[in-house]
Amino acid sequence: MKRINALTIAGTDPSGGAGIQADLKTFSALGAYGCSVITALVAQNTRGVQSVYRIEPAFVAAQLDSVFSDVRIDTTKIGMLAQSDIVEAVAERLSRYQVKNVVLDTVMLAKSGDPLLSAEAVKTLRERLLPHVSIITPNLPEAAALLGTTHARNEQEMHQQGEALLTLGCEAVLMKGGHLDDAESPDWLFTREGARRFTAPRIVTKNTHGTGCTLSSALAALRPRYPRWEETVAAAKTWLSQALAQADTLEVGTGIGPVHHFHAWW
Repeated sequence: MKRINALTIAGTDPSGGAGIQADLKTFSALGAYGCSVITALVAQNTRGVQSVYRIEPAFVAAQLDSVFSDVRIDTTKIGMLAQSDIVEAVAERLSRYQVKNVVLDTVMLAKSGDPLLSAEAVKTLRERLLPHVSIITPNLPEAAALLGTTHARNEQEMHQQGEALLTLGCEAVLMKGGHLDDAESPDWLFTREGARRFTAPRIVTKNTHGTGCTLSSALAALRPRYPRWEETVAAAKTWLSQALAQADTLEVGTGIGPVHHFHAWW
């Protein structure tokens, strides 16, 4: 079988649990060769974000040119974009190189609550980037920000907002229901063919740092293997559940620790 080449476009995490570092770990764990384009240098750890240094948009574009002009990229994950000009640069290069299988993790807040996307960039992301994206993976606050409304309080409102997001131009929407106060954590997948509910019992662990990054990069790594998003989502969620279940076996930091990307290997 042809080896999958996967690209991540995101910010960094020196503690290794989120961002570029988490994406590359996920690609490796799932058998894909990882490439990366850095959009921001983030000083963060398991306790929060201390500082963000945004990369110049022209240099982000130059990195993208370096990769796409030389490497066959089968699938792409986009994470932290930080500001409007970077969103524009990424959207332009996705269009120029006709990039397929693009997973957008709509990163707006860190797990600690620290903002990772400027307010003006949300409009640019919605209008310029979403039409070039295969699937977006917003949690409830992120979905609300994209739609300019309050976040969903139940699954009925999740369904309404997921359908609304689908009209913005992307191929599919995976609404993550982790913010609902239920025993289970329901996710809803919306495509042009309809909607499907995914659910799993909540795993009791405080170590959830990088969960969103890891899910979206798993979707990217697995997408070339499956013809339908339903199959891709199911496989990614099964793998992530095990990474969460094994998270407490790691000893990383004193705050919200990372999931165990290499649970199947170590």
